Amino acid sequence: MTGTTPVLKRNLIVMGVSGSGKTTVGERLAAHFGAPFIEGDKLHPPENVAKMSAGTPLNDDDRLPWLKAIATRLAEADDAPSGVVAACSSLKRSYRAILTSGVARRTSFVFLDGSHALLAERMKTRKGHFMPASLLESQLATLERPGDDEDVIRIDLDGDIDAELEAALATIAREDAAN
Repeated sequence: MTGTTPVLKRNLIVMGVSGSGKTTVGERLAAHFGAPFIEGDKLHPPENVAKMSAGTPLNDDDRLPWLKAIATRLAEADDAPSGVVAACSSLKRSYRAILTSGVARRTSFVFLDGSHALLAERMKTRKGHFMPASLLESQLATLERPGDDEDVIRIDLDGDIDAELEAALATIAREDAAN
């Protein structure tokens, strides 16, 4: 990753269940492109954080204001010279539609897809996050894997964050060169 900073021509939403590494990958993608980063977890209403902290899964009604807040931030960046990178679980197809509604710039989802064992281990070892490991099962049950008809870059998690990041960047570069 040397030379001039490449321009991010699209928005990227790094998605996946809790523990998949959305924030880490999102921050690193944003840094690579010199693009703004939106941490979706920081846009949760306090009621959502309290609910999750207590081990209660969110429902669609809980998530709606949060998804709309992220969508608003994405739409506000439409006129910026560069796209933005956001971290958001984006578990359902309907959530992904909300996130991209009203956004003019192409928006691709970077789906961090890992095994149950890897995700559970990551959740057990992370510190300072409001989402307890006990909610992994509900996240996996809610997850609707992106379909072939969605603008998605699928990254298989294997625990090597550098390899995961390089795979995402290679796909973005290949797609951008083709367009």
